[in-house]
Amino acid sequence: MRIVDCDYFVVGSGMAGLVTALHLAEHGKVTLVTKARLQDCNTNFAQGGICCVADPADSFKAHLQDTQIAGAGLCAERVVARIVAEAPKGIADLVKYGVKFAKNADGSWELTREGGHSARRIFHAGDITGEKCEAAMIRALRKHPEIDVREHATVIDLVTTARKLGQKGPNRCVGAYVLDGETQEIYAIRSPNTVLATGGCGKVYLYTCNPDTATGDGIALAWRAGAKIANMEFIQFHPTCLYHPAAKRFLISEAVRGEGAVLVDAHGRPFMRKYDPRESLAPRDVVARSIDSEMKRTGAPCMYLDIRFKGRDYLRKRFPNIYKKCLSFGIDMAKDLIPVVPAAHYCCGGIQATVDGRTSIKGLSAVGECACTGLHGANRLASNSLMEALVCARLTAKRLRVRPLKGENWKIPDWKTGKAVAPDEAVLVSHMWDEIRRLMWDYVGIVRTDKRLARARHRLQTLRKEIREYYFRYLVTPDTLELRNLAVCAELIVKSAQKRRESRGLHYTLDCPEKLPVAKDTVLPGYR
Repeated sequence: MRIVDCDYFVVGSGMAGLVTALHLAEHGKVTLVTKARLQDCNTNFAQGGICCVADPADSFKAHLQDTQIAGAGLCAERVVARIVAEAPKGIADLVKYGVKFAKNADGSWELTREGGHSARRIFHAGDITGEKCEAAMIRALRKHPEIDVREHATVIDLVTTARKLGQKGPNRCVGAYVLDGETQEIYAIRSPNTVLATGGCGKVYLYTCNPDTATGDGIALAWRAGAKIANMEFIQFHPTCLYHPAAKRFLISEAVRGEGAVLVDAHGRPFMRKYDPRESLAPRDVVARSIDSEMKRTGAPCMYLDIRFKGRDYLRKRFPNIYKKCLSFGIDMAKDLIPVVPAAHYCCGGIQATVDGRTSIKGLSAVGECACTGLHGANRLASNSLMEALVCARLTAKRLRVRPLKGENWKIPDWKTGKAVAPDEAVLVSHMWDEIRRLMWDYVGIVRTDKRLARARHRLQTLRKEIREYYFRYLVTPDTLELRNLAVCAELIVKSAQKRRESRGLHYTLDCPEKLPVAKDTVLPGYR
């Protein structure tokens, strides 16, 4: 079996992965793998922007308070304070890579505001901020001689000393087995420093605004390796996904509400006042539940956003991509209400990690959405995600280059296929994939109950057994690996939701509608 050696092994090509790789490449050889193209990630779809205090009238303290309020008392204050304070350095990195954030006529930053924020502190590049950032970082990445980029490469499993090498002593990560999606070759990447930056698991739900790559791979990989997982019950549903039969996972950015859009019913009547005094600018968990409640109360298939008062010229300038996309579906934002529904958007939990990426396994770091640092608590504040990815990637790279783990000549065993044969019925994989996503939407969605969670867990246990049998019977494929990871993440979400006996932030259950007086994290041990 071929083995590729490197100083730093990065998995994932969103904001977290690219920033980590670019910083580490100044200090050693980096191998970066991504299971599709570099740009096929959540970062590329981010519309709104990146939080960073820059207005003299704003403050780090105010940003911290807004984050804590949105996080429903579960945010780790020291973590929030550090990440918020480090954000300006992250913005400076992006400017260095060539990202052109919007500016006012006087040359100052054109900051916008989103739900849950008390001030304008969102850096943006129109309404395709993520796409602009991703493109600039990819250009920088392609030019760097010390970064080996491997697209269409899927990590099968992490290689650890205790699990794969059978060594005694503390478990540590030494690399991974990788499937080349184009040649079907399985090889190993060996490194003393592995960084997971694989994004979230939105595809575990039937309706999501995430790309098809968001199958929770990093979380499942880390869990199987023995890493601790935290707060997986907190799945954020973006309140305003465009509702149209031809629109696939298109978001109407939170910035639209930040610029004055109001949530209304089909008759144009605002309804948010009866749910929260902040109305349409309430945090996402409140807005998503409110829309869900109105849809169930009235039987309507969707609710609407009204920003017609802004006028066509303003809308075409401020939201050119959203305006154009809506118009392609026959919706003119300047004269029509925009139909919206909630959709799975962001995982606030993940691999338990520090702000500089440390996990419970030596040699394994986690950054970005796949990590749970304590920043988001029970609900992520809008545009704090890219800020976290930027800052934590930078801090992780700094830790690894200052105190790099030294490599040894670990002998990684050849990948064994046993008696596995080529799969002959792909329909089995697609059927199990669909079943997981539908049961998660029906039983583990915006509003939960003990009975629904119990049903979901029972069925998931059966499905995971069927998936294991399929996995060992047939040669691995990217689809099989994604299904395997998706099922793990689904069960972790359900287990975490069952452990939380209260309603807090994004986890709302009819059986325990009140919030407990003391906020605690839900921590699950890694696979034993």
